[in-house]
Amino acid sequence: MHGDERSDDWYWLRERDDPQVLAYLEAENAYTQAMTRHLEPLRERLFEEFKARIQETDESPPVLHGGHWYYSRTVEGLEYAIHCRRTGHLDAPEQVLLDENAMAQGHDYFDLRALEPSPDHSVIAYGVNFDGSDNTDIRFRDLLRHEDLPDVIPSVTENVVWASDNRTVFYAARDAALRPHQIWRHRLGDPLEGAELVYQEDDERFGVSVERTKSGRFVVVTSASALTTECHVVEASDPLGPLRLVEARQEGLRYFVDHHGEHLVIVTNADGAVNHKLVRAPVATPGRAHWRDVVAHREDARLHHVEVFRDWLVLAEQARAVPRLRVMRAADGEIHDLEVPEDVSSTTFGPNPEFDRSILRFEYESMVTPESIFDYDMETRTAVLVKQAPVLGGFDPTRYRTERQWATAPDGTKVPMSLVYRADLPRDGSAPAVLYGYGSYEISIDPYFSHFALSLLDRGFVYAVAHVRGGGEMGRRWYESGKFLHKGNTFTDFIACAEHLCANGYTSPQRLVAMGGSAGGLLVGAAVNLRPELFRGMVALVPFVDVVTTMLDETIPLTTGEFEEWGNPSDPEYYAYMKSYSVYDNVEAKEYPAMLVTTGLNDTRVAFWEPAKWVAKLRATKLGDQPVLLKTEMGAGHGGPSGRYNEWRERAFYYAFILDLVGLAD
Repeated sequence: MHGDERSDDWYWLRERDDPQVLAYLEAENAYTQAMTRHLEPLRERLFEEFKARIQETDESPPVLHGGHWYYSRTVEGLEYAIHCRRTGHLDAPEQVLLDENAMAQGHDYFDLRALEPSPDHSVIAYGVNFDGSDNTDIRFRDLLRHEDLPDVIPSVTENVVWASDNRTVFYAARDAALRPHQIWRHRLGDPLEGAELVYQEDDERFGVSVERTKSGRFVVVTSASALTTECHVVEASDPLGPLRLVEARQEGLRYFVDHHGEHLVIVTNADGAVNHKLVRAPVATPGRAHWRDVVAHREDARLHHVEVFRDWLVLAEQARAVPRLRVMRAADGEIHDLEVPEDVSSTTFGPNPEFDRSILRFEYESMVTPESIFDYDMETRTAVLVKQAPVLGGFDPTRYRTERQWATAPDGTKVPMSLVYRADLPRDGSAPAVLYGYGSYEISIDPYFSHFALSLLDRGFVYAVAHVRGGGEMGRRWYESGKFLHKGNTFTDFIACAEHLCANGYTSPQRLVAMGGSAGGLLVGAAVNLRPELFRGMVALVPFVDVVTTMLDETIPLTTGEFEEWGNPSDPEYYAYMKSYSVYDNVEAKEYPAMLVTTGLNDTRVAFWEPAKWVAKLRATKLGDQPVLLKTEMGAGHGGPSGRYNEWRERAFYYAFILDLVGLAD
């Protein structure tokens, strides 16, 4: 069943290869360019501001892996990174592994999506994409001869894993709907036609992935939907061996596997552990009957992931919209928190490829503290700052303030917001503000530092992130209360956050701009449908706005797997509920704020025609003369243009739009 073409005047825009559709998009781009031509000087100023703050020639902290120090670096004037290593010690000669700039030559778009060294570090598997779609070509480079091998695995996912023999790789292939549905095994040097199918997932709600345990012992194949998982393992030293089932799928049971000693360590929601707990089971008998608790379930903290070391297990948790790490000694189970200086902040894993180390690399940042990379000695509990992202131009963090505010939703739920603003901000409602949100798939938008946002803050803006239901910031129940037939909470939470900012003097409706991307575009679009008078403007980046049409069409990539996020509209109850909030279906003849909407012609996650149709319907339906602009990247996909300078110019484009709305374009 498809969307009803007869009642949709803009259904024809979905014909991607129709010259009329392409001409339409080009005409929209020309219109947007004409309507924003007066902002060209401002866009250039913003771009130069971004450049002036960012150290263009820079280098990531080296990471020890297999006797090599891996790092990447950027060079002023070049769009892409250069990936390198030094062998044995940090003063050894540099070996360039991949130069993205050379690889991108002759292409309008380039994205490096994987870089996986073989266990003996003689070959790297890497993934490339040249059009912005989700398809990736996996290639292999011999690092001794510094030349690519003839093996190329085309149009798969970026997920590639090595077996212990340094020759066998496992990779995930997609079906016609772009769902990762098969795991294949290929031996370098053999014809690709001889690759062997290892696992196939026939349930269209599930997607498959493959990874290697950090210990190196197992390759793990995981089949997962939004609600249920099932894992198989195979010895990495016997890649031709059979897969062994860990625990058969049971509707609603989620579990994720790693390896430690004689046990598998498993993060799971079994036995009512809504926020997940940590269990272990013997390698020989890994089924649920043998699971034993290691870290118990907690109502006040969501356990997301465990980083496994020989003598340590490090827990990544989320509590009250703050990600944090806790360190557990494997021998006796003693746990201590990794202390950080600011409450409203983010602490996450850095790269930790070595199993036999007691040094944890972690990354810390807040909305006023740039990303800071630490090496933490888990035995002595001491941290050494390895590098803090430079902010050029005299950045002084004491000039800014960050804080947590709690808005009250219509049902009484307290909704957290993370705020940053200049220390001298007037609290009289006169300040402009951007309110950003996402609110789907249990994804958390954690407090983060932005070199770019300083251009707004220094012009007097408040920058706020609304941690609405449907995201993962407040635990699994927070997510569940913002999906399916509770999705409306996501939108009313965002509105409550906007009202809170206005009521408490941070801004006013005449100065407030909503911003979100993808499912966050659905969020801000639905909020503006409900309360257009609450916002001066909106920026919707690759927004998912035509929910009903997309979810009714199972031929569209990824639709069927989304049933466990949004519901199946074949069910009349879900159809009616989706129709009640679908942004496109709820455009009305009323005044809307000014809008900038972006999309990508090659977007395989949110088809370009969703934003295009929405803009067309808004123009034909709305009242008032506020502009509604559509900007289409004709050679890119969901992530926008490639290359760092191109990305900075894109951000300058919509920042200039925002500044113009609040009278700060001069």
